[in-house]
Amino acid sequence: MRDNATPAPIAALLERPVLNLGGRVLLTLPFWSSGIAKLLDMDGALAEAAHFGLQPAWATVIATQIVQLGGSAALIAGRLAWLGAGALGLFTVLATLIAHPFWTVADPVARFHERNIFLEHGGLVGGLILAAILAHRKGRH
Repeated sequence: MRDNATPAPIAALLERPVLNLGGRVLLTLPFWSSGIAKLLDMDGALAEAAHFGLQPAWATVIATQIVQLGGSAALIAGRLAWLGAGALGLFTVLATLIAHPFWTVADPVARFHERNIFLEHGGLVGGLILAAILAHRKGRH
């Protein structure tokens, strides 16, 4: 039987609070950076919402900013991290279905590109699920 024990130096690294915080900051980077960008360029944010047919655009942008910034803050701070991760995960699923429907793209190169983005977003959702699980486990101790 193979020994699956984590080597001591790796275990010590994984126990460091700074690595935990850094992981949460990096996991939420696409969300909080997008939320900040939308705050700094409201016209661009409104145009993006309108481009995808999301009306009223202003309500979509406000809701998006609340989810992106609020969910990121909750997950990074570790307060209601399950809620932040869940909101960001649901947002990602919906946004990916709207913005990257690769199955509708005729051009093979563009379809390949959109499919990769779609799958990358699926991986991000998986990371958010794991973050919620870890936050839940931490809260049980």
